[in-house]
Amino acid sequence: MTKPSSLSRQLRIAVAGATGRVGGSLVSLLTADTLDIVALTRNSDSPRLPAGTRAATVDFDDPSTLFEALQGADRLFLAHGTSDRQVANEISMIDAAVAAGVSHIVKLSALGPPTQLHPFDWHMKIEAHLAKQDIGFTVLRPTCFVDVLSRAAEPVASDAWGGTAGDGLVNLIDTRDVAEVARVALLDDRYPSSQRAYHLTGPGAVSMPEVADELSHLLGRTVSYRQRSIDDHREFLIRSGLSEMVADLLLGLERIFRQNVLSETTSSVTDLTGKKSRPVTSWLNDNIGRFKSG
Repeated sequence: MTKPSSLSRQLRIAVAGATGRVGGSLVSLLTADTLDIVALTRNSDSPRLPAGTRAATVDFDDPSTLFEALQGADRLFLAHGTSDRQVANEISMIDAAVAAGVSHIVKLSALGPPTQLHPFDWHMKIEAHLAKQDIGFTVLRPTCFVDVLSRAAEPVASDAWGGTAGDGLVNLIDTRDVAEVARVALLDDRYPSSQRAYHLTGPGAVSMPEVADELSHLLGRTVSYRQRSIDDHREFLIRSGLSEMVADLLLGLERIFRQNVLSETTSSVTDLTGKKSRPVTSWLNDNIGRFKSG
């Protein structure tokens, strides 16, 4: 892990999305760096934060709360859960950061092509707005998080896993690796006014049938990935309790998988952190209990 410089020990880091998958791991990493960490939260009753981290409640319907929460912050990590308010909310946070004098923003985006599919098009709009600002920034573009496999836990346990991904390849990335890259970007004192982007992937692409084979090995029983039509899978997702918006988001993601759009491999995680990115097998081993029936 990169050691912070003496300057970084004086930094105030604001983290938007501190209770999310990447943000939560990031805050835990930053607490070891003796920084002034401010977790921006929309919920005053949010989960308990690590010692040394203070919370600031923000309301996106009241932009003044964003500006107040960012007062004195040197750098901002910006992440937002996928929703139809993501574009408006992230743009409001960017504008508040610029007005408050934040020197560098690290934005969590997504790796993918120009497309009309959500959330990729949402990230494109946010990145375009960020690019117009007179501020240093680092855009992190990870491929799909390996945590997406959590959605397969119950179907695997009940022998009903399937989808529309076919034999397509996707290079899934562990959120812990993304958090470690975010930490490096936030503490980089060499080029605080630079504007750059990093493409982040795991060490190699896998298909869903290959994931099923690995699950079979770990569980000691046969796990299959059933190929479904788009209409049949959409009906399955909605029947499982998902909203139509979430079902369509997942169908769009599986289309990306099916077409090998996210199959590339980059060395950015290793280049920036000095560590190899975690393979899918590592995550499956750590989380195999989720896939067991009963």
